[in-house]
Amino acid sequence: MTQTPDAGPSVEAGATGPASTAAPDAAQIRRVVGASLVGTTIEWYDFFIYASAASLVFGKLFFPALDGSTALLASFATLGVSFVARPIGGIVAGHLGDRFGRKSILVATLLLMGISTIGVGLLPGYASIGVAAPILLVVLRLLQGLSAGGEWGGAALMSVEHAPPGRRGYFGSFPQIGVPIGLLLANLVFFTVSALTTDEQFAAWGWRIPFLLSVVLIAVGFFVRSRVAESPVFTELRRRRARRSAPLAEVLRSNRRELVVAIGLFIANNMIGYILIAFINSYGTRTLKLSSTTMLFVGMVGAVAWGVFTLLAGRWSDRIGRRRTYLIGTLAMAVWAFPFFLLFDTRSIPLMLVAVIVMAFGLGLTYGPQAAAYAELFPAGVRYSGVSFAYAFGAILGGGFAPLLATWLIGLTGTSLSVSAYMLLACLVTLAAVLALRERSAAEREAFVIGSAPAGH
Repeated sequence: MTQTPDAGPSVEAGATGPASTAAPDAAQIRRVVGASLVGTTIEWYDFFIYASAASLVFGKLFFPALDGSTALLASFATLGVSFVARPIGGIVAGHLGDRFGRKSILVATLLLMGISTIGVGLLPGYASIGVAAPILLVVLRLLQGLSAGGEWGGAALMSVEHAPPGRRGYFGSFPQIGVPIGLLLANLVFFTVSALTTDEQFAAWGWRIPFLLSVVLIAVGFFVRSRVAESPVFTELRRRRARRSAPLAEVLRSNRRELVVAIGLFIANNMIGYILIAFINSYGTRTLKLSSTTMLFVGMVGAVAWGVFTLLAGRWSDRIGRRRTYLIGTLAMAVWAFPFFLLFDTRSIPLMLVAVIVMAFGLGLTYGPQAAAYAELFPAGVRYSGVSFAYAFGAILGGGFAPLLATWLIGLTGTSLSVSAYMLLACLVTLAAVLALRERSAAEREAFVIGSAPAGH
């Protein structure tokens, strides 16, 4: 039986009629989806090359005074500090996006990510500038976190709010696949560079190439994003002068339940995603004694599978509902938490590929519907603030320090099954959020997204 959530008062309460719903222009939708996909791909390429470098070279380069395991922990800690900046980026971008529009914030976050990524590629190591090197690394990582905190909400909303009725889950999945595509691209570049250089060359200068190549991607992304139209939902809010002066305060006052549910929905996906993104590289090379090229190849296969299942999940969520799609994906990740590492520990490449592909199924089903599900939780006038805040805090509680904690758990227990238990715990938290997610009918979802649902619906 379909239930209708209490999403708090609609920002259009008191309006005389529904928001303008002119038929979407197909060419404009393609431009918007392309811009969201290209932008998130670039953002996450930049993010993931940092994760790969943190697991492969940053320990020795920026923390040479520490022993191997401690240096790796310090390197993963710099990966995690960006998640501290994410809520700030989400709050700032959400506030500005709800007040001044989605498009301009998307361009700004893209440029900030590009500048900080190129900065990492040019940063001297500890041997050249001493303690200033790790300090500057943390500063640049914080800037990446600010960008990532504001990027996703705008890209997701542009795709969902431009999408035609009944297909918002599918179109909302396109910015989502920017994550696995960015992961694939990052691993492909690292794989190529590591294959063409010796270990000494890679550690000395080869790792910098993926960071510096970001300048080309940023130029392409800036050009594409500058050509898209503003979200029609925001355009209507601006016409009605229905924007809020303090959107986050309104979310915290009127949509606390939705905020908690949205945060919980992301915890398992983000935690397990970062195990796949960052931890298995170091685990495979340091503990299982496999080559970095082997681990990068496994990561690339996982990224392709993740992207495919994400797109399928967006389409499925339009047909069977967001809640049911989330439920299948969360249960799949929970069931697979222990087999994942049992297969990995065999050191058999075919079995490792099975491990990542099956886990990618659960990741895709809990990531594909996210943009649409989040948009359907928060009223239009405070939506950017709500989705950005929830996404950022879900990332902190989920993936922010997952590689660090996974490394610590294996050091403490001596077994990878402790990480499996950690993954299962995250799945149980998300399962509670999924069960608390109230499904809307297709008509109710559509009315809410365009801002014409009456107060209390």
